[in-house]
Amino acid sequence: MLEEIRQQPAALERTLKASLRPMERFRRTIARKPPRLVVLAARGTSDNAAQFGRYLLEITTGIPVSLSAPSIHTLYNATVDLRDALVVGISQSGESTDTNLVVERARCQGAVTIGITNEPDSALAKLAQHVFLVRAEKEKSVAATKTYTGQVLMLYLLAYALGARLRIADLERLPDKAAAALKLEPAIRGLSERYRFMNQAVVVGRGLNYANAFEFALKLMETCYVVAERFSSADFLHGPIAMVERAFPLFLFAPSGVTWPSMREMLEKLESLNAETVVFTDSANAEAAALRTRVIRVPAKLQELYTPIPYIIPAQIFAACLAAQKGLDPDRPRTLTKVTRTL
Repeated sequence: MLEEIRQQPAALERTLKASLRPMERFRRTIARKPPRLVVLAARGTSDNAAQFGRYLLEITTGIPVSLSAPSIHTLYNATVDLRDALVVGISQSGESTDTNLVVERARCQGAVTIGITNEPDSALAKLAQHVFLVRAEKEKSVAATKTYTGQVLMLYLLAYALGARLRIADLERLPDKAAAALKLEPAIRGLSERYRFMNQAVVVGRGLNYANAFEFALKLMETCYVVAERFSSADFLHGPIAMVERAFPLFLFAPSGVTWPSMREMLEKLESLNAETVVFTDSANAEAAALRTRVIRVPAKLQELYTPIPYIIPAQIFAACLAAQKGLDPDRPRTLTKVTRTL
């Protein structure tokens, strides 16, 4: 897992370089008949990437985005009108049965379909009209890391193709920002020792980093066996904050930008409750250092729009290091396999 985390700058660079030309072709194609709706279908880590895609696409393009509920198709056999929609299947392996069924039925209805996968010979790659490959090379650890950030990068490119005012030059800087995040590994390894006996935690994110809250919590659950709940800061204040007591561990994604005021307010509230807080942020957020919290700061100044990839990498490192502190093998979580097929 750690080795694949370290491979992310190179994987991102490969993915971007190989995807620019086909995404430009798709951009010209989709401009002739823009979709009225985007539907994202995924499971597990890929579903967390889809959650990011929902925020990104709606914020930057104004196109409504829905996260598909595959059980509507696989269990209830319901017919959903997906004409004039763009349906995107996201799967590391490309073999997620229910995700693929959503794509297959959408294509039969005349929807434009996209497959985002790390496997060029997968079922998803054969089903979708347009296939965009995450160039992460083989991912051996059960816990997905480099494929997650590759999918997030691909969703930036999809937003660009759908008319978002994203500059390719800014996306080309993301591999370097990922490399900067990797420099935190020694400090994170040291910090993880403090949480060796942690059995429960809450992870909080908002907006573009809401998906990272889900993804980090998933990594804590599947590699460290920590019961990790995930919330937006707004939802957490509406009730779940009642469970917080002295030394209760919370991890927060807190970039500067529009989400920072609410995150700062929440951190101040947690400080008054004597909670144990760790903040993922970057050099642009000087205010975070003024609060009584432990800070994992990416050594780069980032616009909020481009924080999700650099922010999740320290969280991935933390999960891998914490698993080692607990004497667990993060590459082989109990009862899990790399490819999960669900109906």
